[in-house]
Amino acid sequence: MKILKREPTLWRLRVESDDDLWTLSHLARPGLQLGMLGERRDQTTSGEEGGRAKVAERKKMWIRLNIETTEYQAFSESLRIHGIIDEAKFDVGMHHTHVVEVRDEVEITAASAFTTADDDLLRESEKAAQQVSVALAMVENDEIVLFYITPRGLKEGATWTMRGGGKRGDIKQSSGITATFRSNVIKAVKATLDETTPLLLCGPGHARETLLKEFQASGEVRLMKSIATSMAGRAGANELLREGLAGDLLSEYAITKETTLLDEAWKRLSTNGAVAYGPKDLMRAMEEGAIETFLITAELLRSTDASIDGMQWSTWVNGLSAIGADLIQCSSDHDAGQQLIGMGGAIALLRYTM
Repeated sequence: MKILKREPTLWRLRVESDDDLWTLSHLARPGLQLGMLGERRDQTTSGEEGGRAKVAERKKMWIRLNIETTEYQAFSESLRIHGIIDEAKFDVGMHHTHVVEVRDEVEITAASAFTTADDDLLRESEKAAQQVSVALAMVENDEIVLFYITPRGLKEGATWTMRGGGKRGDIKQSSGITATFRSNVIKAVKATLDETTPLLLCGPGHARETLLKEFQASGEVRLMKSIATSMAGRAGANELLREGLAGDLLSEYAITKETTLLDEAWKRLSTNGAVAYGPKDLMRAMEEGAIETFLITAELLRSTDASIDGMQWSTWVNGLSAIGADLIQCSSDHDAGQQLIGMGGAIALLRYTM
């Protein structure tokens, strides 16, 4: 996210990636206003002309909404924000929907200062703007699955499967079919990825090493790395994130941090370790100052319907700073985030076992 203007009650932002749309979908919530260029039909220009109905002209103008709802799906190319027009050349008080896309500029305003959680999320988005998407190919002898790792999510792309060869027939025929399969995949990947996108080749066998050598022999100069995983497919992609197998390349990505911390939470749960979830245990952990790191989905944190001990989560987390605990706002656009939702959307790593 590019921050163009930053004041206590006004942020002007430029959306620069799909991840920014995810961030904006959580910043733009009921109670705030969002303004951007949009179009409305000017009914004063309609009527009849030459005996035929004249359609009202669409006019581009600055439109500010009182936000009511947002619609966003993971890795979609746009964010829909619905609300009532508060400022425009005409149609004030009418319903309108802004469709926000990459490279759009928006202005968010609040009646009072933005929350600390919103400020933290915006800072993370600004930092993530310096991080590139990484392509991840999970490689087996007869199947290759391409994933895209962004700072906030894991998206499955193309799948190439070898059919009718490579598993039976004489050795020469099998090796020839397999080589053709890899050659076709290399061509497809080159046509799909931007030439600056790093590519990780992962998998449990030696097929990834063979594919890496053939990529290099084809003249490919992008950053490439072969990494061994114990599993293939999506499970292998999650293993890469969970175990930090990509080293420094993904170490600062939010998705890597979230996956690693949540995996630690699941391990502690399985051993009755220093972890807490559920309203009763979380309240006790907060009162005792036992929380070291608190993980919560960004959706639950901003929900006006969910609460803990009669407080909205956005109010409850304000107590974390007093006990020196870290707040991690998790995305649900990866498998670990979905697991967190299954646990109620919030979990705490503790300093000691209660």
